[in-house]
Amino acid sequence: MGMRDIKRRIKSVNSTKQITNAMKLVSTAKLKRTRDRFERVKPYFETVNETIQGILGSASNIDHQYISEREIKKSLYIVITSDRGLCGGYNINAIKKALEDIEDKEKASFIVIGQRAEGYFSKRNYEIIGEYLHISEKPEYRHAKDIARLALQLYKDGKIDEIKLVYTEFASTISQVPNRLKLLPVSKQDEEQAEEKEFKYVSYEPSPGAVLDYLIPKYIESTIFGALVESAASEQAARRLAMESATDNAEEMIGNLTLSFNQARQAAITNEIIEIVGGAEALK
Repeated sequence: MGMRDIKRRIKSVNSTKQITNAMKLVSTAKLKRTRDRFERVKPYFETVNETIQGILGSASNIDHQYISEREIKKSLYIVITSDRGLCGGYNINAIKKALEDIEDKEKASFIVIGQRAEGYFSKRNYEIIGEYLHISEKPEYRHAKDIARLALQLYKDGKIDEIKLVYTEFASTISQVPNRLKLLPVSKQDEEQAEEKEFKYVSYEPSPGAVLDYLIPKYIESTIFGALVESAASEQAARRLAMESATDNAEEMIGNLTLSFNQARQAAITNEIIEIVGGAEALK
């Protein structure tokens, strides 16, 4: 590679580095806002979940449509990914988490959030019942409500027999873990956990079943919303990490190219000196 080509290459890589560094800074700012938002909404859906588990633990033999196990003929997967790329393995890891639970694609249907999930499953002819695009970075509660309404209606109509949510947990700024959570039918926690909630002596009016009719849809909505917000935080963390790595790689490439340029320039200077000395010797 000639010196001119090396200089052109350095300029190109430097421009890329400026872009990736800017994207890293943007993702860092978005990550902070999204994490703060997640911390605010987390207590709400945890409280709803504890209340539901309290009812299940204190009221025995409840026969309810959202609790009773069914023969699994078809499963619904709500898969949360991003609308954009450049976030490392964030999207493909969530998609893989859904796929590893599927033995027969004919027995699976999907509600997809994000263009990456929509593109993946539609190209492979999976059944997509609902799609929600351009909401992954800034989800609202109304989005979760719409998704929950669709999923619950399918469950009530008997078109699906279980609902599973696939999202990405925010473990830390450098670690995001794909997770699969069964939403329906609602499973009872083990007895030790149920006793810790201290719901044994609570009376539910008009009945535990009627309370569950109201609470479980709220639980589904709030869990989906929590997963949307947590996935948004994970997306920004993954993108920040990917852009930081890309920026570091660009700096390393610039360093190597600069070294190559300096070596080529030194070789050119040496050749010129040799030619001058050779010419001078020839004139003697």
